[in-house]
Amino acid sequence: MATPARQQPHRLGWRGVLWLVAWGLAGCQALPPSPSPFPFPSSLPPSHPAPIEAGWVSWSGSAEPGSVSLRGWWSPAAGPGLHPVVVLLHGCGGMVNAQGQPTARLRTYAQLLNQRGWHTLAVDSLTPRGEQELCTQRTGTRRVTQAERRADALSALGWLATQPGVDPQRMALLGWSNGGSTVLAANNLNHPTVAAAQGRHAERLRLAVAFYPGCAAEARRGFQPVAPTLLLLGGADDWTPAADCQPLASDRVRVHTWAGAHHGFDGQSPVVHRADVPNGAHPGQGVHVGAHPQTRVEAQHLLVEALTQAFAR
Repeated sequence: MATPARQQPHRLGWRGVLWLVAWGLAGCQALPPSPSPFPFPSSLPPSHPAPIEAGWVSWSGSAEPGSVSLRGWWSPAAGPGLHPVVVLLHGCGGMVNAQGQPTARLRTYAQLLNQRGWHTLAVDSLTPRGEQELCTQRTGTRRVTQAERRADALSALGWLATQPGVDPQRMALLGWSNGGSTVLAANNLNHPTVAAAQGRHAERLRLAVAFYPGCAAEARRGFQPVAPTLLLLGGADDWTPAADCQPLASDRVRVHTWAGAHHGFDGQSPVVHRADVPNGAHPGQGVHVGAHPQTRVEAQHLLVEALTQAFAR
C-alpha cells in the first residue's frame, strides 16, 4: 500500500532533519538583530522621593531633656515643586478634639494657608507626653514645659527642612496662646538652644506669628528675634494680657491690639467665663475666652499679608 502523502516528511531521516536545523540556524544568525520595541536609555534619570501624603506624621524629637518621639498633622499645599511651610503650634487645650482629630481652629488655618500654596504642619506637644490639656494646670507646675515645647518647634523646623516638596528657605511659625508663647521662645536668640539651631535651620525662618501669647517670660529674658515677628492681641484679654507684650515691640516686632477682643478672639464660640483656669491677670478669678468676629477677619488678613510678604523675599 502506498504511504499517505502526509507521512512523507518522515522519509528525510535523521540526516535530513539535522541539515534543515543547521540551515535554519545559519539563516537566523545571518539576520540583523531587530530593534527592541521598548528602548531603554543607557542611564536612567535620578529618582525623586514622592512628597509625603496628608495625615499624621512622626519624627524624632531633639536631644533636650523631656524630648519624645513627636507627631504632627501634615496638610500639604497642592501642586508640584517646592512650597513654603508654616508650623502650627496649639494652645494649652491641646491639638486634638474628642475624636482624636485636629481641632477646628487648626483645620481652619491649615485650609486657609493651603489655599495660598503653603504647606502646614501642626505639632502635637501633649499627646506624645500623655497629656490632654494644660489650661487647668497652674503656671510653674505644668507637666509639659515651655522648654519642651520650644524644642518641639525647633525639631519640627529641622525635620521639615529635609522633606520633599518643602522649601527650607521659606518657613514660618504660627501659634496660639501657649503655642504663641512657644513661637516667641523658639524665635528668641537669647535662648542658647535657639542660638545653636541658628546655624542648622533657624536662619530659614522668615516669619513668626503669635495670637494672644503670654509674653512676660520672654520680656524678662530679653527678646532678640531670629525672624520678623507679628503679635496679634486682644485688648480685653484677661488671660494673657496685651500689656505684657508691649515691651517686645521694636522694628522687628509688630504688635496689633484690638480693643474689646478677648482671648481666643479668632475662634467661633461666644465669649464665656472659665472659672477652671487658675492663671491669668487675676489668678483664682478665672478668665474670659471667646470670639470677636470683626477682629478675627482683620487678624487673619494681617496674617496672610505678612506671610505673603515674608515668603516673597
